[in-house]
Amino acid sequence: MDNHTNIQQLKNRVKDFCEARDWDQFHNAKELAINVVAEGSELLQLFRFKSNEEVELMLQDSAQREKVGDEIADVAYALLRLVQKYDFDLSELFEHKMIKNDKKYPVEKARSCNKKYNEF
Repeated sequence: MDNHTNIQQLKNRVKDFCEARDWDQFHNAKELAINVVAEGSELLQLFRFKSNEEVELMLQDSAQREKVGDEIADVAYALLRLVQKYDFDLSELFEHKMIKNDKKYPVEKARSCNKKYNEF
């Protein structure tokens, strides 16, 4: 579906879902930002205390993969609702930030996490 769905369509889906439930009254910028972090924490919890090998195995199990997918979707929903409600252009924001990141982490200094430059 990623190849056939654009961000505006996702924002419209979130908007329609929330308006049908009269949730605008609960969705201010602060609450939505809190929700982004809360949902991100739920995603993190699935990986916490697991080795890389355990994570790889977990992602091969269909039931575990579905749990991870649900949490990813919850994070996306929260972020999409924030950008939709406050009229942010997510693609534009992302591109602008990538330009900043390119300047901050030039390939010749950041490639393979060069220890001399590693500020991550």
